[in-house]
Amino acid sequence: MADLNDFDAYGGDGGGTDDTAADRDAADDFERVETTPARSEDGIGTIAVSQGLRIHEDEEDSTVRAYVTKGNRSSVRIGKYLLAPYPDGETLFCRIAGLEYAQEFHADDATEIHAQRAMRQDGIDEADYKFLADLEPLAVLYDSDDGLKRRMTDRVPKPQTTVREADDTAEIKTGLKIPEDGVFLGHLAVGGEKVRTSAQPPTIDYRLKDDYEDGDPLVFRHTLIAGGTGSGKTHTAKNILRQFLADERTYRMDDGRSVTPAVVQFDPQDEYAQMHDDNDDLDAETARRYEREGVVHGGHDDTIAFVPKVGDATYATDDHRAEQVEFTIPFSMVRDNEWLVAGGGLNDNQYNALRHLLDRFFREHGTGGTYDQFQTFMDDPALREELNESGRVHEATFDAVNRRVRGFGTVFDQDARPITEQIERFVRPGGLTVVPTYHINNTRATETIVLAVSSLLVDQKLSNDPRYDRIKETPVVLGMDEAHNFLTDAESAQARRVIGKFTDAAKQGRKERLGLFLITQDPQDIADAVFKQINTTVVLNLGDEDAIKSVNIPSNLESKVPYMEKGQMVVYSPDNSEPVEIIGLPNCLTRHG
Repeated sequence: MADLNDFDAYGGDGGGTDDTAADRDAADDFERVETTPARSEDGIGTIAVSQGLRIHEDEEDSTVRAYVTKGNRSSVRIGKYLLAPYPDGETLFCRIAGLEYAQEFHADDATEIHAQRAMRQDGIDEADYKFLADLEPLAVLYDSDDGLKRRMTDRVPKPQTTVREADDTAEIKTGLKIPEDGVFLGHLAVGGEKVRTSAQPPTIDYRLKDDYEDGDPLVFRHTLIAGGTGSGKTHTAKNILRQFLADERTYRMDDGRSVTPAVVQFDPQDEYAQMHDDNDDLDAETARRYEREGVVHGGHDDTIAFVPKVGDATYATDDHRAEQVEFTIPFSMVRDNEWLVAGGGLNDNQYNALRHLLDRFFREHGTGGTYDQFQTFMDDPALREELNESGRVHEATFDAVNRRVRGFGTVFDQDARPITEQIERFVRPGGLTVVPTYHINNTRATETIVLAVSSLLVDQKLSNDPRYDRIKETPVVLGMDEAHNFLTDAESAQARRVIGKFTDAAKQGRKERLGLFLITQDPQDIADAVFKQINTTVVLNLGDEDAIKSVNIPSNLESKVPYMEKGQMVVYSPDNSEPVEIIGLPNCLTRHG
């Protein structure tokens, strides 16, 4: 057995060497070695398998969850985009669809004791809880000879894979299928905040496809902007239309020519003619930034306000410096669109009678027949008696039609040059034509003018034997604000014909280079037949539940719509990208307000 005196070898108090305090301090002061993990953290957490890890053809049956580490929990938000790499270099691109705290250890914290204890503490101990993120797989990213590509999610990530926030512009754009080039709408956002990357500029621009590589430009597959009062829909519409009017934007016609589009915008609030003028509040630094990002800005010089002449109404404004040109609707336009003079809910029998009466009138008076002459024609008692006795039009039907066609004396054949004689100025490649109706106090007159002029454009676009080659041979963007007032579902015979016309226009738009650009605060009132043809839906703040349901956006984005601030929007364009949230520019690119 060892002698007790040997204890001094280990610094005891027995015999042997007598250590001083300095010697003992030196012995205790051993060298400390700084250690670092073999691999530094480069993510927000890891793929977890405790509750399953599954990729399925049915998205609802997929289960992918990530454990979020303590230091990252406060910055994680629903909607953020994440990346989970596969061992072979491919990457799973996904979105946070849900967040959940779960207990780390088995305990019952729904008790008085736990509650009182928690209320006395300044914070919680994150180590006591697991923080899990539900991930929605969006695509698999992979490298190819043509650069980064995406495909459907067809493989499951490995357990414990590090998940990191997507911060590369190319990865995010590829993952969401956002085109590199096209018509600028805004910047990608999540929860009302712009997505930031490590690139310059740090924001991600959202654009609509505007070439023929993957089909027709989306402008000819129609756009709807829906938003409530004060949501910024006119501001947004102006900024988008300004991009369509860029000098370098052209579209290929069937004869091989590349032509800049003509924009015709109906304007119920006298706001769009302001696009002629610059926005004086747009400072030089902001303008340079827009130029670097390829965003067209500044007033559009080729802007003309075509003002409808209606009775004694006068259009007097100092809100813009655009040229003003008066026009009237000639009654001859009713020959091809008899519903323009129907004026109310005619049934099919009455509508057929109206067509017969108009055919007879124009046979007798020629194409130059006026509305006043038509009223005199309808006042002839001999005509009423003749048609009744022949069985062609019953006298009660005649009387019903006669009542409906009254009241258009301030609309047709006014003291101005007919629109049909001004087509070359009305439709100009690269030009913006605004048709203001704010000065017209009669709703019936407004509806007649908007539908008459828009039908003229549609008829000529769809015709195989057009009367006006300028319309047929020019790409046209037809903008209609408060579209719900003109393209609403109704049971009357004339309403069905109006909707039928615009449905045909929408169906053939890509072929004829005609794009509908509809703006409304009541999307639920737009006829379903027209709505189904719209490819791109831009949704700003809407408070009405029926309106939100009608725009048919994914439920995860639908729930955000009532809470969006001015300028925030959801874009649902299936042929362009995944459904996303974006933020429009804070500045109007032209004069506004």
